Amino acid sequence: MNSDFQARSATYRATVERCLAELRRGGAIGLTGRGFAGIALAAEMVEEASFANLQSASPDGAPLDSNGGPRLILTASRAADLGLMPPGGAGRALAICKLPAAIGAEAVRQLADPTTETPDTPALGVTLADDLPLKLAEAAIDLAKAARLLPAAIMIALAPDALTNWVDETFVLDCTGLAAHQRALAGSLKRVGSARVPLHGAENTEIIAFRPADGGKEHLAIVIGNPDPAQPVLIRLHSECFTGDLLGSLRCDCGDQLRGAIETIARNKPGAGSGIVLYLAQEGRGIGLINKLRAYNLQDEGADTLEANLQLGFGADERVYQPAAEMLRQLGFTAVRLLTNNPEKMSGLEQCGIRVVERVPHIFPSNEHNTQYLVTKARRFGHMF
Repeated sequence: MNSDFQARSATYRATVERCLAELRRGGAIGLTGRGFAGIALAAEMVEEASFANLQSASPDGAPLDSNGGPRLILTASRAADLGLMPPGGAGRALAICKLPAAIGAEAVRQLADPTTETPDTPALGVTLADDLPLKLAEAAIDLAKAARLLPAAIMIALAPDALTNWVDETFVLDCTGLAAHQRALAGSLKRVGSARVPLHGAENTEIIAFRPADGGKEHLAIVIGNPDPAQPVLIRLHSECFTGDLLGSLRCDCGDQLRGAIETIARNKPGAGSGIVLYLAQEGRGIGLINKLRAYNLQDEGADTLEANLQLGFGADERVYQPAAEMLRQLGFTAVRLLTNNPEKMSGLEQCGIRVVERVPHIFPSNEHNTQYLVTKARRFGHMF
């Protein structure tokens, strides 16, 4: 991790952590920028009391913007599903929506969550607006995602000097530094613990834990055998999957891929039964377990995996590869043979400075519950089966 980042970011990082926790508990946070400020709530967590408090938030009891009232920030894909903008978002990533004065918290939650009853948007009187600084809107959505919530927020703009009248200064974040902070944080891992853990079929195994600088969930390196840093190491990047890895869900192929990777590496002849599985804390392609369960509901209604993510307001794949690359570097490896069917993993590692010298196919039989899922991976994500 860059020493300059370490020196400058401790206080900022603590503020980000407090803001994420506050969003998850339904509280309000303050966001500031160059000459602008606002108060934000996570849309899925809003209740009548917090919504009423937001509506009243200004020095004179009236919002700063000329039209009045809070704004709902949605991703363009969610706004398109609600009929607020054309499919594709007309080249915009976000939609800023004006909410009518009479709207309640439950209706706001329904606007944010496609797994609830679909609201009649025109009848509600929700319309597009363009009167919030884009940096504020982007920061609110980025923080909602980082908090593992739906990417939707309610915000009201305020004069910067009025912000702390409504939000404690410990929950006020300068959003102009958020993007750089998140990029640096992705590679800010520290080795914090390890142990020898014999596995079925791979008894000579060590598990090494790496913790990000924000104290978030650890990533794990499952080191099998004694891989040689002088040679390209056989690896598997595996995003955690609670339902597949632990419960044996038949909706995906994750459990088969994880156990199959361990067995394949243990049989690896060029590496004398050596290699690494990087077990990454990026559930549901980076959207988190709760949102993955929501995506399953949308799939049950006819959406495929990609469509479900977009309907929730996420990208098709929210994972990042800097943590995997950083773990490999700390373990002494810069070149790999990658067990994958996903070309994005190859390019992702390459972009982070890890040389992929070979793609090793990693294919398992389908079942009646995941056949369509695998078809979608091939057709829509470009997986090579």
